[in-house]
Amino acid sequence: MSTLTTATEAPSTADGRPAYRVTARRVVASEWAKLFSLRSSWIVLALSLLFVVAFGLIASFRYRSEIGSGQMNQDFARQNAVGLSLFGTNFAQLALGVLGVLVTAGEYSTGMIRSTLAAVPRRLPVLWSKAVVTGLAALAVATAGAFVAFLLGSRIVAGTPAATGLSHTGVVRSLLGAGLYLCVVAVLGTALGTLLRSVAGAISALVAALMLIPGLITLLPSGWRDGISPYLPSNAGASMFAVTPDPGTLTPGAGLLVLLAWAALTLTAAAYRLRRADA
Repeated sequence: MSTLTTATEAPSTADGRPAYRVTARRVVASEWAKLFSLRSSWIVLALSLLFVVAFGLIASFRYRSEIGSGQMNQDFARQNAVGLSLFGTNFAQLALGVLGVLVTAGEYSTGMIRSTLAAVPRRLPVLWSKAVVTGLAALAVATAGAFVAFLLGSRIVAGTPAATGLSHTGVVRSLLGAGLYLCVVAVLGTALGTLLRSVAGAISALVAALMLIPGLITLLPSGWRDGISPYLPSNAGASMFAVTPDPGTLTPGAGLLVLLAWAALTLTAAAYRLRRADA
């Protein structure tokens, strides 16, 4: 006795291939699944949150312990609760930038990029989706970390000259600005990973752009330094989360525009290479 079974076949096109459409929503969903299926993504995001909160609390405790000692650095003494709480931003920017690099350059190092581009032949939606997914993840973690660090840090420095509350002018804008800055840094890392296609090379370029070049600029004559320094990515980003911008720095709005211009320039170069060069 034989049994006939009927298999349900997926709809197919005339040439026998499965019928499906590559849409922006599906590409974003795919990149979201890939990002959070990797243990390294969770580790880097957790480290980023830890850096923002832990270093913010350390800075607040240090301020509290040294405020009456007369041994405090003058620049540190002028800080308020926001500046102290966001002290860890300088460390978190490296972690989130590295996350962006790993999302793109990591696929080139493993060869997985070939499968990704085979599934999305137009290529550019892959880059936009990776940038969106990485940026949103960084924005959520960084913004949450900034608010947690401030709420805890403001309690530590309560009753000191640095005491500041959420209701003070510019505080909420600064905390949101810190989250947005770290979001754009993650997107920059994504673009650099696509452009350079090397984890080590992209991380080196990221560190140079955020830390090395700003340090080297201080060696230039003051006229050149004052004209160039505010427009570097890290300095433009710092102006976004300063409660009161220092003289010679950009306003928060101008800093955001400059940082977005850097991100757009890097993404454009990455898109050009992605379209023109073989995987």
